[in-house]
Amino acid sequence: MKLRGSASAMVVVEGTDLHHDLIGAALALQEIVTEAGLPTARAVGLDRFVDPLEATAEADVYVLYRSSTVFDPRQQQALADLVAGGKGLVALHASNLFGFGDGGLDADRAAYELIGSRYVSHGDAGSEGRFDVRVRHEHPVTRHLEDFAIDDEYYVLDYADDVRVLADRETATGTEPLVYVREHGAGRVCYSALGHDPRAWGNPGFRQLVRQAALWAAGVDDDSIGTWSTRWPLGNARTIGDRR
Repeated sequence: MKLRGSASAMVVVEGTDLHHDLIGAALALQEIVTEAGLPTARAVGLDRFVDPLEATAEADVYVLYRSSTVFDPRQQQALADLVAGGKGLVALHASNLFGFGDGGLDADRAAYELIGSRYVSHGDAGSEGRFDVRVRHEHPVTRHLEDFAIDDEYYVLDYADDVRVLADRETATGTEPLVYVREHGAGRVCYSALGHDPRAWGNPGFRQLVRQAALWAAGVDDDSIGTWSTRWPLGNARTIGDRR
């Protein structure tokens, strides 16, 4: 029996890549999603999806921050089944490192078809830097947001045809998607390439984006998303609508 009457979230981290701070990500993302008004737990490891205990089974949305080229097929399928059954998923940054392990992309097929993209490279501009995030406003994940600048890693993606791109960045060869949404069965999926380290986690635009993504993926109505996304200050004495 589910004890909570309101939507709730779980931040899940996993990985072996030394380039990403999983502990820092778990703490920062739990704080960000809690700001959205969602009771939020944090956890380590993806076996929790294979045979979910109450805390995992009761969460309405999973916020995933993984950094590994190894993703057990049982874990992939279990997570995909949970989302297809109606759970929400917000996958961040290196959570789509698919096709780099034994078996290539076929070994990660279930996760790739769930999230809808995979990391390809950092591109030709170096691995990281400051760039502008261009926001499209026609969706609850990006509504109430304006374009913002961020210090983060550059990601070039291979992505599925059915994703709806909500934010991108300009590159020397065109535009590169940064944030998109898609549906998976009865569930909602949002992926953001942003979120490498504390520079990104503390960015006001990133924080608002993650709040709205978690609320949307959890099935919260649009009016409530607007209420929560605009009640927290954005830093530097700015709030939503304040141009100073």
